[in-house]
Amino acid sequence: MTRTRTAALVAVAVATATALAGCTGSGGGTGATDTGELKAGVFLDVTSWDPAGADIGFDGPYLSAVYDPLVALDKDGKPVPALATSWEWSADRLTLTANLRTDVTFDDGQKFDAAAAVANLQHLKAGTRSGQAYLNVAGFEAKDADTVEIKMSKRDDSLLYFMGLGRSWMASPAAIQSGALANGPVGSGPYTYDKATSTPQSQYVFTKKQNHWDNATYPFPTVRLFPITDQTASFNAMLSGQLNVQFANAANLPKAKENGWNIAQKPSSWVGVQFADRTGSQAPALGDQRVRQAISYAFDSAGILKAVGNDSGTVTNQLFPSDNSAVYDKSMNDKYKTDMAKAKQLLKDAGYPDGFSVKMPMSPIFQAWQPAANQTFGELGIKVEWQDMAMPDYQKNAPTFPMFLAVIAMSGNDMATLTDQVTTAQWYNPNPSVDAFPDVKALVEQVERAEPGPAQTELLKQLNTKLVDLAWWSVWYQADNTYFSVKGITVTPVTGMMFPTLRFIQRG
Repeated sequence: MTRTRTAALVAVAVATATALAGCTGSGGGTGATDTGELKAGVFLDVTSWDPAGADIGFDGPYLSAVYDPLVALDKDGKPVPALATSWEWSADRLTLTANLRTDVTFDDGQKFDAAAAVANLQHLKAGTRSGQAYLNVAGFEAKDADTVEIKMSKRDDSLLYFMGLGRSWMASPAAIQSGALANGPVGSGPYTYDKATSTPQSQYVFTKKQNHWDNATYPFPTVRLFPITDQTASFNAMLSGQLNVQFANAANLPKAKENGWNIAQKPSSWVGVQFADRTGSQAPALGDQRVRQAISYAFDSAGILKAVGNDSGTVTNQLFPSDNSAVYDKSMNDKYKTDMAKAKQLLKDAGYPDGFSVKMPMSPIFQAWQPAANQTFGELGIKVEWQDMAMPDYQKNAPTFPMFLAVIAMSGNDMATLTDQVTTAQWYNPNPSVDAFPDVKALVEQVERAEPGPAQTELLKQLNTKLVDLAWWSVWYQADNTYFSVKGITVTPVTGMMFPTLRFIQRG
């Protein structure tokens, strides 16, 4: 079971490629100040009204309008109460006991209680997308009407984070049982989906409930979500006033500042080369640490960020978020400072003075980075045979190659980063390879045994240092997500959410 990252990959790649083309848009207005209804351009259409099948990155605005979660996140990615008012881990961290609200009813009249929570959690655990959050859960039990126990098969310090990120939306158990969620939401959230005035794939309208238990968190009487994948059209909609919040293109930052809009940015994805074959089973050269290091030294990360990403990001060789992770170490960012001479010497030392040949996948969404890759690999003598494929096939096929260009969504929780990027097989990490590196395996085991807090963080720092030294990946930079909003509306980005849930869009 893996967490689906398709939306993150496609959205960031397309947005960056558009930025490279210098898209600045045009329009007849400047987007007047608007603190009435929320009109947000959210980039992608809703993928599913069923929380078990929804995309964790871009479905958040849609689902947060109509569903309440058991657990939410704050702006720093820390779990906070929602329908679960409090929780406590057992001493061995194998049982999580949660206390629930008792004053919530679903839109179809069913009462939310422990039995409803268990039905939802079982549905989420079985979900093709949502199940990744519950990989280490053995089962769920309603202890009484307002108490739920989650029994673990293995300790998992990232569980509450994943639940808060978008894997604990609660739907009507009757709707789950009948399959009604395929046709629309049945939740208890702060808004009612106005199906009559909505146009799927064009506009989704939600009206505020006046008696919702968390009413103060949602200030807008009406929310309109517009899935607009064309960034030129989205920016023009901001200029004309059709939108007052936008998933934005960093190329348009000068115009946004000129218009006096609010600008919010936060690291969202890492960009670079993913080594799917660190043991050299497909490409023997990549099994040598010096070869992976040579590739890392060779790329001009700062130049790529400026040329392709409009300098909207952070040059780094790490993928723990640069803005708020306790593990991220700024002092390590010079480890692979661009040095082609050193890169060539490392290849020579590894026995590849003339480089080597390798096949890599290519798709239109990655063509913005291809010139830099061609130039860099060419200077190293690495002869790349690009295998062209359609965009939808990239995620399926890329992991079958020994290495590939990657844009991968990051997590806002350090233990989730370990799970997502290192230890668990994902489409973008098909061969975690931890067992093949004794030092890495030993540190991972120590981290997983450590008490959450400073001791665990210190071990994660040691692991991060080891992974950077091994050139586990060739990270060029962490790309920011950018959001524009008119005066009177603020957006608070959250790493892990490609578009923030509605609780992070406020008046002010």
